[in-house]
Amino acid sequence: MHTLPDPTASGDSRSDGPRSDGPGSDGLRSDGLRSDAPETVSNPAPGNAPLVAMAPGTQMGSRSRLTAKESVFADGVFRSAVTFCAIALVASVGLIVYELIIQSHLSMSKFGFGFLTKQIWDPVGEDFGALPFIFGTLVSALVALILAVPLSIGTALFLTEICPRVIRPILSMLVELLAAIPSVIYGLWGYFVLVPVLRLHVEPFLAKYMGWTGLFSGRMYGFGMLAAGTILAIMILPIIASITREVIMAVPRQQREAALALGATKWEMLRIAVLRNARPGILGAIILGMGRAFGETMAVTMLIGNRAEISKSLFAPGNTLASVIANEFTEAVGNTYLSALVEMALILFVLTLIVNGLAGLLVWSITRGTPRALA
Repeated sequence: MHTLPDPTASGDSRSDGPRSDGPGSDGLRSDGLRSDAPETVSNPAPGNAPLVAMAPGTQMGSRSRLTAKESVFADGVFRSAVTFCAIALVASVGLIVYELIIQSHLSMSKFGFGFLTKQIWDPVGEDFGALPFIFGTLVSALVALILAVPLSIGTALFLTEICPRVIRPILSMLVELLAAIPSVIYGLWGYFVLVPVLRLHVEPFLAKYMGWTGLFSGRMYGFGMLAAGTILAIMILPIIASITREVIMAVPRQQREAALALGATKWEMLRIAVLRNARPGILGAIILGMGRAFGETMAVTMLIGNRAEISKSLFAPGNTLASVIANEFTEAVGNTYLSALVEMALILFVLTLIVNGLAGLLVWSITRGTPRALA
């Protein structure tokens, strides 16, 4: 029977000292390397050359630098893109003005300032004046404002102060939906619905009780300044109501609470604390709606009657700057005729630009730096 030799009894030199697989007092390992030397990993590539492992901080630092470079590049691209958009917008407006001035130079040199004061519109004799169209533009917009402003302010007050929160979003959406309806749809509705109602019911009533003013007299066609102003009132109502609502919401809640705490009624609180503080913004909304009324074309063309004359009665047909351009631009023969139409477009552009700029300034004066008071 054979017995295995006892390893402890052998004369192996490992039994007399420390084990070679652990670090000794001199810091050496069994493979001959110091214990504080960088650790190596085997390379699976051919040759099995050892690779020194990189510290995690080095990898994260390089990745952070790469991300920073990408962010700087993306930021530069975005800044260049939005700058180009702004420059393109300004350049577009400038090109429009330049082209209008160039194309209307013949009319301006021939008629001068008298183009704005003459009432003659004679394409055959090439004698043109824009006064009837300027008059029609202003009168139709004024009628629209008279009808639309009370309804718009009332709608805005109801949506912000009285309307239950449950149905407030639905009513707000319906009001804003009116602004999305194409103008030709308004024109068709006015042609088939509004004009018969005005001719058969509204105009006879106005002629009977208000005819002494001279504003509601003459033949009742249904088409005319009253019809154009009414359809414009419907079209600008959502614009004025939406902006007025935003302005009223910008009035601090403390103004309302202070008025109610002093014993004011609901109407007194709205009149003193809300409408008085929101007055500049409401005025800006009204002017902005008037700018929309100036430039409206299709619906007005279908209902105004298209006659180049100045009449005191709102029953009489008329014309506006936008409607005469839409009606006669494709039929214009001769350079003077075409140049006169372009000059009226220039007048309309300048008038609308001034009105919209003034409206934006008034709205900004009331809403700047003011947090919303209501959700």
